Amino acid sequence: MIVRVWVILLLKRVPKRSNRTCSASCLAAFLPAIHEILTVGPDRVIEDGVVMKRAKLDDIDLQILNELQENGRITNVELAKRVGISPPPCLRRVRALEKAGYITGYHAELDGPGLGFDVTVFAMVGLHSQAEADLQAFEQLVGAWPQVRECHMLNGEIDFILKCVAPDLASFQSFLTEKLTPAPNVASVRTSLTIRRSKHAPGVPLDELVARPEA
Repeated sequence: MIVRVWVILLLKRVPKRSNRTCSASCLAAFLPAIHEILTVGPDRVIEDGVVMKRAKLDDIDLQILNELQENGRITNVELAKRVGISPPPCLRRVRALEKAGYITGYHAELDGPGLGFDVTVFAMVGLHSQAEADLQAFEQLVGAWPQVRECHMLNGEIDFILKCVAPDLASFQSFLTEKLTPAPNVASVRTSLTIRRSKHAPGVPLDELVARPEA
């Protein structure tokens, strides 16, 4: 996946008149660009094939992010009032945060149990092979299963942990025995049924950024 991404981005930098063919010496000239693309960190964003440094966040930006994280439906007028600036620059800041990739979307948070999804199960999955192609194949398979709401690759004895939801235990059991356990490359599956959820805090603790001293 990473190789495909940097090849596509690199081709955007090759002039059209070259028909995008390159000799070894030509490719060598692009090695710095390849390295830059492959080492994109959280302080940078790729825009139209170009790696750009993200603007540094100030206190107002962090306040805006915190307010939107708590309530994505807040109006721009109310948001501006809460962070202490006028609406026009507030809207410009929100658009800039979206463009920089700090805001990735706005979503409604639904009441799962209220909608009939009473069962939440964490499934710990071990694979026969941990080759990158096999890991990606499993991730693609999981992406097509609506019962799986989160998928995380882990280090250690377990390869993946999946957060699954279902209306009842019978529905989850069907998913487990018909889809997850017999899936290609799956060696083992261990499940833990949640009893109750004592904390739910989507997003990130932005207060930690405010308290962290600058490097």
